[in-house]
Amino acid sequence: MTDTLDKPHLDHAHVRSLLKEMIRIRRFEDTCAELYTLQKIRGFLHLYDGEEAIAAGIIPLLGAKDRIVATYREHGHALARGVPMGAILAEMYGKAQGCAGGRGGSMHLFSRDHNFYGGNAIVGGGLPLAVGLGLADRMASGGAVTACFFGEGAVAEGEFHESLNLAALWRLPVLFICENNGYAMGSALDLTEAQTDIGAKVRSYGIDAQTVDGMDVVAVEVAARQALKAIADTGRPQFLECKTYRFRAHSMFDAQLYRSKEEIAEWREKGPIVRFGTWLAQSGLLHEPEVANITAEVDAEIAEAVAYADRGSDEPVSDLTRFVMAPERPAPPVPEPPGKIVTTTYREAVKAAITDAMTRDDRVFLMGEDVGRYGGCYAVSKGLLDKFGPDRVRDTPLSESGFTGAGIGAAIADMRPIVELMTVNFSLLALDQILNTAATLRHMSNNQFGVPLVIRMATGAGKQLAAQHSHSLEGWYAHIPGLRVLAPATLEDARGMLWTALQDPDPVLIFENVMLYNREGALAENAGAVDIDRAVVRAQGTDITLITYGGSLFKTLDAAQALARDGISAEVIDLRSLRPLDMDPIVASVAKTHRALVVDEGWKSGSLAAEIGMRLAEDSFFDLDAPLARVCSAEVPIPYAHHLEQAAIPQTDKIVAAARKLMEATP
Repeated sequence: MTDTLDKPHLDHAHVRSLLKEMIRIRRFEDTCAELYTLQKIRGFLHLYDGEEAIAAGIIPLLGAKDRIVATYREHGHALARGVPMGAILAEMYGKAQGCAGGRGGSMHLFSRDHNFYGGNAIVGGGLPLAVGLGLADRMASGGAVTACFFGEGAVAEGEFHESLNLAALWRLPVLFICENNGYAMGSALDLTEAQTDIGAKVRSYGIDAQTVDGMDVVAVEVAARQALKAIADTGRPQFLECKTYRFRAHSMFDAQLYRSKEEIAEWREKGPIVRFGTWLAQSGLLHEPEVANITAEVDAEIAEAVAYADRGSDEPVSDLTRFVMAPERPAPPVPEPPGKIVTTTYREAVKAAITDAMTRDDRVFLMGEDVGRYGGCYAVSKGLLDKFGPDRVRDTPLSESGFTGAGIGAAIADMRPIVELMTVNFSLLALDQILNTAATLRHMSNNQFGVPLVIRMATGAGKQLAAQHSHSLEGWYAHIPGLRVLAPATLEDARGMLWTALQDPDPVLIFENVMLYNREGALAENAGAVDIDRAVVRAQGTDITLITYGGSLFKTLDAAQALARDGISAEVIDLRSLRPLDMDPIVASVAKTHRALVVDEGWKSGSLAAEIGMRLAEDSFFDLDAPLARVCSAEVPIPYAHHLEQAAIPQTDKIVAAARKLMEATP
């Protein structure tokens, strides 16, 4: 942080800079509106017209190492932070010279050089990210502040409450700034909130909250200085509610039928530039000729920015998939010769992997529901709290979206979090953060920000936990570009995949089947990292290829043994990685066996099995001597009753029957 004296020095230089920043934002936005009508800017365009005092009064107080998380109405924030105007406008044009290479557009401006972590088009979606950035700074004792801007509409989102709770609970250096412009899109606050006093909500979490006139740039700056000083003194989060008004529509698509022209006109008369400019003139601090000079300076900068954006070039279509994942990844690990062999369990292998990672890298920490004092729902983390302490084995509230988003933010700030989601069904509460932030950030920011995060979760049925704890949804996540999805089945993979995943520059999801935790087996004491990119042939065969992963692997191996007694030689392939899929060994196996059966614990419709089958149809059609086949879970929510649960998921006898049927087919 920079100097945070409670009161600004209203000398000539300072008041001039405040006025210029507000005029600069306003006239830039006016230009953007014109360019939108010319269709040079497309899609959504959310203008900051009327709210300039907030960005101008707060952002210049932040130091270079402080961070900013913005909302989708973030042009003013980016300008005030120092992101070059030409790069901002080129981004809004969708040009390669934009601050995110044209991949983010108006709602997603990024600049790593300015610690500007982007606008976020998901209402409230940036709050958990800011919490994670603050958490990383707290754990690293970095002394920075994260400023998080959002509108009053975010107050209705669960992520707002989850984020405030975490920030207060963990004493994080986050300055939350609510830009209350009166309307969440087209709905006034009193139409959507039973309690319209936002400060009262905030104070219920033990966070100091100020409400300030957001149309008064001096009042905003005074409040921001006080809040930043409080963070510096106490290390605790602070909250500013800036009451303001947007003079323009929610976006350029908005007909504004929810408010009158008279209301807008009334507010314009008390707008921040009018108020401050009038006061400066009356006080003699700034005279009209100098205001004219400021306007001329701003107009010249805007003209140069427009020319820069107009000259911009389109990114080549050949670069479409560039930066979906990191362009460079560590080389696959070289396995060591096995040492002493011990008998252990899948559960203990996962625990050993976490222990090893946390011992080797101080940036690694574990967080999730009941991972500390309880020892984890499946006892994977039992004992780790005593070994590593509560800072690195961090119990979280039951707020999946909040703490997953915090993990994402911490990862962006160069920590290496392991986020544990208790069960795959619960992960759907965090799907927003996984899909809309973790998976998209690298590509959308044009490789400025990556998310080296590992998320672990239990998956699968078999323990009579009924429909809300037992589904196999890993195939859903394998649908999402920007993620790596792993399904370790063996003890070696349970032990070794985690460390490899933690070296990966992109988000990795690890699905651990609940029926494997108690499985015993032999494991080398020095077992280490494994290659997470390659499928593995677990059993050699010549007559039929059985393709599976995770909890179904050992059922499939049992099926292969049963088939062998009938004289059928089955090759078993363990996918291990569900995204990306390693098709090479599958294609090679089918070229040899000419028959393929996929075993997938997900539902058949839209399944991972369907994807594998389609790829084989595209690439191996002429090698097949029989139709492609699959064994999947029945299309029902997983039932509680044991016999029905077992009937709902793939079993060895079903795999054997399907394989025999394929063997009976003739080319």
